Amino acid sequence: MTAVSGLRRRPVLRLVAIAACLPYLCLKVAWIAGSHLGIPDGSPLLEHRVTMALANGLTVLMDAAVVVLALLLTQPWGRRVPAWLLAVPMWVATGLLAPIMVGFPLQMMVHGSGTGHDDRPFLHAWVFDVVYGGFIVQGIALGTLFVGYARERWGYLWQGRVWELPRPSAAAAQRMTAVTAALLALVPGTFRLLWAGGVTAGRNTSGGRLMELMYVGFLAAAVTGACQLAFRRGGPLPVTVPLALAWAGSGAVACWGGWVSLATLVSSHNLADRPTPAMSLTYAVQMIVGFLVASVAAHHFADRSAKAPR
Repeated sequence: MTAVSGLRRRPVLRLVAIAACLPYLCLKVAWIAGSHLGIPDGSPLLEHRVTMALANGLTVLMDAAVVVLALLLTQPWGRRVPAWLLAVPMWVATGLLAPIMVGFPLQMMVHGSGTGHDDRPFLHAWVFDVVYGGFIVQGIALGTLFVGYARERWGYLWQGRVWELPRPSAAAAQRMTAVTAALLALVPGTFRLLWAGGVTAGRNTSGGRLMELMYVGFLAAAVTGACQLAFRRGGPLPVTVPLALAWAGSGAVACWGGWVSLATLVSSHNLADRPTPAMSLTYAVQMIVGFLVASVAAHHFADRSAKAPR
């Protein structure tokens, strides 16, 4: 009965995921066409039209990819897609959506509607509510579809408990990778903890203390998951726990580290708005940590797949 009900939910979840993309896509297309809907007078978004049009075009393609993923996860042809061709965009989608799904509700509880902490007008508050609300719905619907798809196609890769996992091939290399990720995570983790505590050195923006703590949490999740997989720590925990920690944590720190670096370099024409060396270091090391942890998880999948009975 559970499998049947899951099949019945898929068309609904697909429709929800696609519908949740529409407000964001419509806003972006309107801005590319020259509309100022939701953009107040004096916003930095109005200063560099060509750059913003290109950036909006890129984000339109990124959100349109959610529509493609929703179709892929619910159509018969989606089962024939190579594993890496699905796993990579889903990892990126998880990494970009998870911090929004965690951070935006926290910001709403503490600061109320809108997420702006800058004195300069950027966007009207309702834009944040509509866009981020849509992202949260996308994340829930797409994540539910992916879990069901992955359970059917690759469920054998995370069966059992951590202590039951066989010794991985290239165990020493995987442990070295996990340890390296843990040591490197101390760099962005320390900076973000300091900024969360109110330290302003090395930072040229204000506010966002909750977001700093959130990223510390994602760093900790990524490193914990990688170390549990590499060292077989975690005892009776289901294998899904370290895999989920590594998947979501690595995606969040890698993808947002890269996205913020790209966004600030492209949109910050004023040198005063560019990230400081400490911020750039934080973003760069975050990306490295994320990719290292992702490699540990990928090795786990490859190793168990190779050893699985045919």
